[in-house]
Amino acid sequence: QVQLLESGGGLAHTGGSLRLSCAASEGAFTNYAMAWFRQAPEREREVVAGIRISGGSSYYADSGKGRFTISRDNAKNAVFLPMTRLHSAATAVYYCAAKRSTWHIAPTRYEFWGQGPQVTVSS
Repeated sequence: QVQLLESGGGLAHTGGSLRLSCAASEGAFTNYAMAWFRQAPEREREVVAGIRISGGSSYYADSGKGRFTISRDNAKNAVFLPMTRLHSAATAVYYCAAKRSTWHIAPTRYEFWGQGPQVTVSS
């Protein structure tokens, strides 16, 4: 069982920045690809960014390209998502997720989830 604890959500103004962090309890953190998903009210959960076990390759949804950067620190069992130039469409609950081995775009493929901090972007 992997426990994921996110931090860093909150309120930002349009054009502002927030940095999400996710700490994993699992000592074998390097067994898991990691991803950030988000879910806005009345919308399906969608991938924001994903990163391979090595951290050498990452994926971004169009919504975050050029503005979000996913990274991981395998020595600290942590994954991060700095978000810049935020706009109101980014308002959602953001989830950190872990999937054994390779990462995937579909949320149903992930075995472990964090609680999800709220991110709200207002003008």
